[in-house]
Amino acid sequence: MKWKAIVAATALAGIALGSVVAADGTHDSRIGMMKKIGGATGALGAIAKGDKPYDADIVKASLSTIAETAKAFPDQFNPQSDKTDAEVNPKIWDNLDDFKAKAAKLSTDAETALAQLPADQAGVGGTLKTLGGSCGACHQAYRIKKD
Repeated sequence: MKWKAIVAATALAGIALGSVVAADGTHDSRIGMMKKIGGATGALGAIAKGDKPYDADIVKASLSTIAETAKAFPDQFNPQSDKTDAEVNPKIWDNLDDFKAKAAKLSTDAETALAQLPADQAGVGGTLKTLGGSCGACHQAYRIKKD
């Protein structure tokens, strides 16, 4: 039981540190933030698929990571950020309000799930579908497809 608290505390500390450190708008900070969301989503996916047992602490930490990172991610596209990054779709700069709205939707969806914490594997699966829809909407519009 003690290791669960350590894992949750470490994840939450990473959120706080990542939000402070990663606001520079560089390629590496953008990728780092997406990897944080990906890692949190992966942890939820492992529970939803039954690869890992349901663990409320992991679910809380993962949803918190997604909510906070998605909220901070649009700050990576401020006027001082790197606009020459070849991995950033130029449509983001043309549709910044829509991009920010999509990130806010993901953050809100994660916060809603956190407030009504899924209580079991099936609940995590349902939450993951909702979050995946929000992620997918942004990726459809703004992610550059790699060959």
